[in-house]
Amino acid sequence: MQIKKESVVSFHYALSNEDGQLLDTSHGKEPFAYLHGAGMIVPGLEEEMEGKAEGDKFKAVVPPEKGYGTFNMQLLQQVPLDKFGGQKVEEGMQFQAGEHGVFTVKEVKDEKVLLDGNHPLAGVTLNFDVEITEVREATPEELDHGHVHGPGGHHH
Repeated sequence: MQIKKESVVSFHYALSNEDGQLLDTSHGKEPFAYLHGAGMIVPGLEEEMEGKAEGDKFKAVVPPEKGYGTFNMQLLQQVPLDKFGGQKVEEGMQFQAGEHGVFTVKEVKDEKVLLDGNHPLAGVTLNFDVEITEVREATPEELDHGHVHGPGGHHH
């Protein structure tokens, strides 16, 4: 069966950046499962998946615009350290800031904290090495819920 809208797709992947540095992989874990067409994976990878079938292995190069977006300088902001109520703040820490999403601490210097609201992979060209392990029709319940149930998917 070929991948199309409303297919449930399970796949193994290795994700690396342009320098070949491994950023993430599913190898050694359950394959990742998603509902095709539901926007659960980056758009550029979903486009590459279209029409592929179980057993296919391929490489997909996804530019930032079709991945996690381009780097937005406006999402960088400096905040006084005393706004953190005395808690330890270190470079690399991430925290949720209400509806603004996740911020990463880029730098702590001179009682100021530089925060970055970009996705950690914003501006990065993503190189996926993909192996499709299963393609099946989504169940009515999965379509209704908008996600995959069972192995590699969501559990209620």
